[in-house]
Amino acid sequence: MSENKIPYKIYLSEDEMPKAWYNMRADMKNKPAPLLNPGTGKPLTAEELSPIFCEELVKQELDDNTAFIEIPEEIRNFYKMYRPSPLVRAYCLEEKLQTPAKIYYKFEGNNTSGSHKLNSAIAQAYYAKKQGLKGVTTETGAGQWGTALSMACSYFDLDCKVYMVKVSYEQKPFRREVMRTYGATVTPSPSETTEVGKKILAAHPGTTGSLGCAISEAVEVATKNPGYRYVLGSVLNQVLLHQSVIGLETKAALDKYGIKPDIVIGCAGGGSNLGGLIAPFMGEKLRGEADYRIIAVEPASCPSFTRGKFAYDFCDTGMICPLAKMYTLGSDFIPSANHAGGLRFHGMSTTLSQLYHDGYMEARSVEQTSVFDEALKCKETGEEKTIVFGLTGTGYFDLVAYQKFHDGEMTDEIPTDEQIAEALAKLPQIG
Repeated sequence: MSENKIPYKIYLSEDEMPKAWYNMRADMKNKPAPLLNPGTGKPLTAEELSPIFCEELVKQELDDNTAFIEIPEEIRNFYKMYRPSPLVRAYCLEEKLQTPAKIYYKFEGNNTSGSHKLNSAIAQAYYAKKQGLKGVTTETGAGQWGTALSMACSYFDLDCKVYMVKVSYEQKPFRREVMRTYGATVTPSPSETTEVGKKILAAHPGTTGSLGCAISEAVEVATKNPGYRYVLGSVLNQVLLHQSVIGLETKAALDKYGIKPDIVIGCAGGGSNLGGLIAPFMGEKLRGEADYRIIAVEPASCPSFTRGKFAYDFCDTGMICPLAKMYTLGSDFIPSANHAGGLRFHGMSTTLSQLYHDGYMEARSVEQTSVFDEALKCKETGEEKTIVFGLTGTGYFDLVAYQKFHDGEMTDEIPTDEQIAEALAKLPQIG
């Protein structure tokens, strides 16, 4: 198709929306290692997970074989309020960079919560409501997940208790207030409201917190309150499953115009956006139908892929959650108080960790004051590559970060080898 016929925005109709989520694990030769019971060291069963997660979500978490899982009609109808989201050809950026690369981005911020997180939040809230629960507990870093979940819980009339990483609670007050507007209670983590929070504060006085800390508190509250379950915004297999709607729409839009990307890039914190965006492309790669360069971009302040260890570790700082085999910096690792709050988790999705370990994708770590740009490489080499990346949401609630950047107050705190080694030395000893 001629260049001038590709519009700035490629839209799908409602009828072209995915009717099923795609599960990458079904096509993986090497499946992600199972979650382990920290007490017994044995793979967790559905019965052991059911006091923590909703029953249907437990099934999705453990399903390594079903390629496509139907999206319930009520969730599809909710999706229609903001989906399909647009795939945008970044003509202006291409011109500004003077690059021969063709750049596309999938924009996920066109909903009230402002990010891709709503794709999984509404699904998890739906299953909680279907199970007859009173409410859910969760953690949030930058606040996008907490915002999305509070909106979803409001829609289904569920109580929502959010533990927000303390530094983000202070840096991003507007996200906090959006959560409260939707009826959620928001507590800065670590806090004195839980036993595990008290222990973390005693061990790390004055800590700015981490997602690992907030997860510990949220899980404790869920397991101690009847009628509540814990839900998570990233990392888990079930979350990557729900987020696959991003990649499925992206590929359908590209296929409409006969476009095949050379490079697919996603930001990587715990894995929800990256895993969702790359899902159908990775599926083709796994099945040997096509090849793509897939690049995970993570913060230099919390570089689990590029400087972590592929090993079993706790998913939380309080060491009360299951053990997951993933690229990790150690559950005791507390990253610097950077503005990329959602990218402040010590580990990475087990699915993405296995794919990275097996060489199906690359990883880059970047400082928050710089950008890794494949388009500039195309400018240097003259290659006309097609690049697709995920724009996970809006930054309107993060204007404090822009202020600090403009005032020259934004810095990059990169962990030393000694700091990472100290945290990794505390990894659980699993064979």
